[in-house]
Amino acid sequence: MALSSLFVSLPLPLPKMPSTSKSSRFVHIRASAAAAATASPSFDLRRYWTSLISEVEGELDAAMRIRPPESIHNAMRHAVFPGAGKEGSAKRAPPVLCVAACELLGAPRAAALPTAAALEMLHAASLVHDDLPCFDAAPTRRGRPSTHAAYGTDMAVLAGDALFPLAYTHVISHTPSPDLVPHAVLLRVLAELARTVGSTGMAAGQFLDLAGATALGEAEVMQVLTKKFGEMAECSAACGAMLGGAGPDEEAALRRYGRTIGVLYELVDDIRSASGNGKMRSNASVLRALGMDRALGIVEELKAQAKTEADRFGDKYGDRVLPLYSFVDYAVERGFELQDAATRP
Repeated sequence: MALSSLFVSLPLPLPKMPSTSKSSRFVHIRASAAAAATASPSFDLRRYWTSLISEVEGELDAAMRIRPPESIHNAMRHAVFPGAGKEGSAKRAPPVLCVAACELLGAPRAAALPTAAALEMLHAASLVHDDLPCFDAAPTRRGRPSTHAAYGTDMAVLAGDALFPLAYTHVISHTPSPDLVPHAVLLRVLAELARTVGSTGMAAGQFLDLAGATALGEAEVMQVLTKKFGEMAECSAACGAMLGGAGPDEEAALRRYGRTIGVLYELVDDIRSASGNGKMRSNASVLRALGMDRALGIVEELKAQAKTEADRFGDKYGDRVLPLYSFVDYAVERGFELQDAATRP
């Protein structure tokens, strides 16, 4: 069976843009004036983000105490908690997006924090496996040895495997249910987490990447990015929507928003890598497949799509939508560095 037949319809419509002759090794991506107009000078994304990091770090630390067998738990903590310094900082983007979606709908942060921590566990587990010698063979992660480089491939596999069930049990045991979250919603959140990391989600993205999909066309490259990176962001926003009590239309819009943000962030990483300002993390590079001009065009399309989804909430929720707009601008501009809000051993 041809590899191209494995792909389903891409959920991010990307119309072709005329190619231009303007190309540069060093690229600065600017936010448009229209995009800047959607943000409020009174909203401080960095403060909002770092305050959430502090709460998520506390939730993770309490959930991941060292216990026998210590080798596995040490490897798990190594995967989840980064080293010191700028390169070792963890942005905790999935938890922050989950909480922001929940708070957008007016629900308390406490409803989302356990799931936010679980999302970071799943994210860390996926990175542990992605770094393994049989996949990307990455010797470093967040400025220090990757988990398999520090603890061995055997312990890295076990640590990644153990983080998945820990995430699910943390959601079940720590979500205030039924006080803030109905049991039925809790079950939907668990199903969403499992779907995201499963054979039709992020695992499918890793398979398509390994199978050489990035040597094909634009749709195939974007599908790999959507599965490997868009799925986690979509899950984060969707879980926040469920926990916040979203209706079907609101949940669908937040799903689309999250998926678009996830692909946008990774694509900008690829562009920054090519310009010497970032680190390539995926084999699914749009730059290698299509070139800089088309990649920049796709960035503009994704940015516009994400803003369109955020627009759906402005009239009803007012300033609570500002984090969503600001995430889009940050994904493109990277206007500040996020340091760990708390240092963990």
